[in-house]
Amino acid sequence: MGEKPIWEQIGSSFVQHYYQLFDTDRTQLGAIYIDASCLTWEGQQFQGKAAIVEKLSTLPFLKIAHSITAQDHQPTPDSCIMSMVVGQLKVSISHYITNTFFLNNFSNACVCTNEFFRLAQHNP
Repeated sequence: MGEKPIWEQIGSSFVQHYYQLFDTDRTQLGAIYIDASCLTWEGQQFQGKAAIVEKLSTLPFLKIAHSITAQDHQPTPDSCIMSMVVGQLKVSISHYITNTFFLNNFSNACVCTNEFFRLAQHNP
């Protein structure tokens, strides 16, 4: 099997970096957003680097770990990357999550311009 396409390499590296920062120091996530970035977190919308970092750094849990089950990455016609992640958010109890990122190249740096996050709750 050959080397993965560049968009999969970039997407996978981004996902690994994102969750490493999220799990250890969410205040450092500001480096991956720009002022035009948007985050939808459980239906709430936040726009701009400052608003996104404030939301993520003030979440009520102190100790957290992510376990990624699957991730998919696709190139877009305008040379961006869409990444979808499925996994678990492990706090006092585990929650299944879905996270979607739209990655863009600004000044030769990969930034997240759009992000969607949802707890995947199953109601029988």
